Amino acid sequence: MKSDKVKYTFFVLVLMLAVALAVVSCEKSGSKQSGTSKISVVTTLFPLYDFAKQIGGEKAQVMLLLPPGVEPHHFDPKPRDILSVNKADVFVYTGKFMEPWAEGVIKGISNKTVIVVDSSKATNLLQRNEGSEDHHEDIHGKTDAHHESAIDPHIWLDLANAQTMVDNILEGFVAKDPANKVFYEANATAYKSKLNRLDEQFKSGLTRCETRLFVHGGHYAFSYLAHRYSLEYVSAYGISPNAEPSPRHLARIIDTVKKSKVNSIFFEELLQPRVATTISQETGARLLSLNGGHNVTKDDLEKGITFISILEHDLENLRKGLQCR
Repeated sequence: MKSDKVKYTFFVLVLMLAVALAVVSCEKSGSKQSGTSKISVVTTLFPLYDFAKQIGGEKAQVMLLLPPGVEPHHFDPKPRDILSVNKADVFVYTGKFMEPWAEGVIKGISNKTVIVVDSSKATNLLQRNEGSEDHHEDIHGKTDAHHESAIDPHIWLDLANAQTMVDNILEGFVAKDPANKVFYEANATAYKSKLNRLDEQFKSGLTRCETRLFVHGGHYAFSYLAHRYSLEYVSAYGISPNAEPSPRHLARIIDTVKKSKVNSIFFEELLQPRVATTISQETGARLLSLNGGHNVTKDDLEKGITFISILEHDLENLRKGLQCR
């Protein structure tokens, strides 16, 4: 009799637990569909983080996987990062050229309900530096080897690409949370209008300049921007921020700066401007900062810096450096 009572009590407890789990599951599923809970979104890079925040608004909890200030090419995801992605509703990345580790993260996703978004889909990919290589060949003859096979992964610096990336992220949001499709689409449309307006500001702001030669003392990060606005782009480094420019390549850049109307050398805010400083000292050109947008400092992130505010700062300094009217 006692044994039967124990079995009955155990059965009731198991039944109650099953019912509780079912209720929680239904509540989670139902609230997701009715729009009363936030979808969880993990992004690899800052532009994706900001795009996702603009689209999701108060209906999305967006996380930046890359720690503030860290160079994305050599980021090594930790087990907790894989766990964060597994718990997410949507995971957004750009591809192997900027995040070679992203493919490993995707392979580590055991939760089959996670929507994986390749934000680079259907973007205009520049396979080679279409401005800098030609310019080097015109002025100096054969281009240095580390530029010949370069692929610039900073696709968002072509603002038409940025708008396509917004569309790709929107597609992932809607696939996961169709109940809020209208909300997400309205936000995406409004944000794309802002990006389009910024694109027009770049076009008009960089139209009448004393020089169109954009000399960058950093790694090969701004070819998309230069290509879109018809600037001649020369970078000191190759793709990797750790790759050293050859003495011959550096000498050519210094010679070009001295012979042209260039009075400014650009450097990246998140990297030490050692080479840019050397060019500046050899030529007398001033230093101006740019941000490729792939990451920001912890302080900037806490202050709420945005992709658009980063590009507005870049435009301001480009106009100064290229002496635009």
